[in-house]
Amino acid sequence: MHHKLELEIAGRTLTIETGEMAKQADGAVVVSYGESMILAAVVADGLRPGLDFFPLTVDYREKFFSAGKIPGGFFKREGRPTEKEILTCRLIDRPVRPLFPDGFKEDTQIIVGTLSHDATNDPDILALIGASAALSISDIPFHGPIGGVRIGRVDGRLIINPTYEELEGGDLNVVLAGTADSIVMVEGGADGVSEEVMVEAFEEGHPVIRDIVALQVELQSLAGRPDRAFEAPMKDEELVRQLRERLGNRLRETTHIPEKHKREEALHDLRDEMVEALGGEDQDVRKRVGGEFHDLESEEVRRSIIENGVRTDGRDLSTVRPISGRVGVMPRTHGSCLFTRGETQAMVVATLGTGDDEQPLDNLEGRGRKSFMLHYNFPAFCTGETKPIRGPARREIGHGALAERAVRPVLPDHESFPYTIRIVSDILESNGSSSMASVCGSSLSLMDAGVPILAPVAGIAMGLIMEGDRPYILTDILGLEDHLGDMDFKVAGTRDGITAIQMDIKIEGLSMDIMKTALARAKEARLHVLDRMETILSQPRAELSTYAPRIFTVKIRPEKVRDIIGPGGKVVRGIIDKTGVTIDIEDDGTILVASIDEPSARAAIAMIDDLTQEAEIGKIYRGIVKKIMDFGAFVEIFPGTDGLVHISQLDHTRVKTVTDIVKEGDEVMVKVLEIDGQGRIRLSRKEALKKTESNGS
Repeated sequence: MHHKLELEIAGRTLTIETGEMAKQADGAVVVSYGESMILAAVVADGLRPGLDFFPLTVDYREKFFSAGKIPGGFFKREGRPTEKEILTCRLIDRPVRPLFPDGFKEDTQIIVGTLSHDATNDPDILALIGASAALSISDIPFHGPIGGVRIGRVDGRLIINPTYEELEGGDLNVVLAGTADSIVMVEGGADGVSEEVMVEAFEEGHPVIRDIVALQVELQSLAGRPDRAFEAPMKDEELVRQLRERLGNRLRETTHIPEKHKREEALHDLRDEMVEALGGEDQDVRKRVGGEFHDLESEEVRRSIIENGVRTDGRDLSTVRPISGRVGVMPRTHGSCLFTRGETQAMVVATLGTGDDEQPLDNLEGRGRKSFMLHYNFPAFCTGETKPIRGPARREIGHGALAERAVRPVLPDHESFPYTIRIVSDILESNGSSSMASVCGSSLSLMDAGVPILAPVAGIAMGLIMEGDRPYILTDILGLEDHLGDMDFKVAGTRDGITAIQMDIKIEGLSMDIMKTALARAKEARLHVLDRMETILSQPRAELSTYAPRIFTVKIRPEKVRDIIGPGGKVVRGIIDKTGVTIDIEDDGTILVASIDEPSARAAIAMIDDLTQEAEIGKIYRGIVKKIMDFGAFVEIFPGTDGLVHISQLDHTRVKTVTDIVKEGDEVMVKVLEIDGQGRIRLSRKEALKKTESNGS
């Protein structure tokens, strides 16, 4: 049976319907908002033996037909996921994953595809809502539903689900996901807004989330199916008792070894000892011993924080790990920084390029170019492991996008600094919050390159241990605290405000009070990190790196652009071949000339000036006679521009025949007498001679 429900949000209608499309999926819905529309379908299909994790896969695909477009490129079909698609997959995965019951291990897949795109409303929010709605009406166990909303701010006014155009003119773009009672995920960026504004955005968005959740609950009552049979694995209390007895205080001592690798090796050895002692030859029992050991490890880490306020590395709850760093690490790069916080280390390099280095974009919103890129790499050696080198994983794409979002607001505008900027962050050591180390390193490497950023940016990751209703907020979390804790809340910004924010939790939601406290603690830590960064490099270098290209801007009249390009690009190619520079020409007459060698750039600019210069009345030029007529001579005063020297203006005395004075190819001095309304130039050799003679006398 077909069901369709509607909800008015910010002057547009959100529609969720089911029962018409994809009826063989466990759950499927179509969600539309404005004229943007997605199809979300979910299936859970049997158990894979031996899994010790929940095999959830989320795939989001943007179909070009949904925007009335044909893909660019040779193959003319959608290819591997774009960065936007990967980030939307993560936007769905992160809030729904914690809401499946513990112990559920069936292969589960969520697939979302765009059906229509109106170039106004971003389908990513619809994809998040659609995934939740499809799960909620299916028989897959799911502790939802959840809703999603985007909050923008324009001229100080918060806007629910802003359009692309409104986001362009605003200073806030944050996505919230939540249940009826609490927030479960935050993702967004801002142009340095305060913590108070960010909380206000949360408070503005959550009532809308409640309405969206209520709509899904209604749909669930109409079209939902009972949950399939599922039994969560029971804890083996006798095994836990034996394990505790054998461990004694050894687990407590081991979890408080400060160094990550020593602690992990000791825990690994202790776990193996317990498995051998209690598991025997039964593989199932051995596996259960390992699982219970992990649970006891988590219990001990959390107990120490709750009872003693002491973390595994000996810090209290609010201390930031030691920070060190240096810039100019590699001599031939444009800007570089080795940034270390505790046992997390990032090598971050900034490279400056020209317009030729911009990244072409072809997506649902249209074609464009991207002049700032931040790429994050997480090689296996940074955690002391081995694995094949493949393309960037979804996590690497997500961390890079978060760091890029954090840094972008402090970059100089493209008109005053017309460079393409690429930052690469290679994580050399990892023990918590490598994306925030990438933010700090990016800021320092840009300053090392001489990029005039508006302000340094730092980032910090906050954690959480919940004990009943009481929260214990952790500053600058370790990898272990991320893994065993209840929250990973990353906040980046300048001294004045937030530029990027991301929150994931493993519990069913956070109250607004906890989020306010976490933001306040994050600000304190961020200011501390910025203080430490100032001791490494306090401001951008006065000059660009010696090895960075110099870009010079030349403005000409738009109608002169064709003179620079020439037939088939012949003229501009000639300038490039002679000087070795890079030239970008805009239709509005802006020309960017770039070269590592400044004299070459100056030579190219001189050639452009010669091609585009315009005659000035009263100015004397050295010209070449191009054509002889009975009434005078046409003289080229600079390439592409000539004027007429009438026979009466050839000499002080009367001239009977033009060739008595000049011949084709002669070099002569001429003065501009007049430029008429049609741009025709009247020249005088006689007046130029007078001027020359006067100067000589």
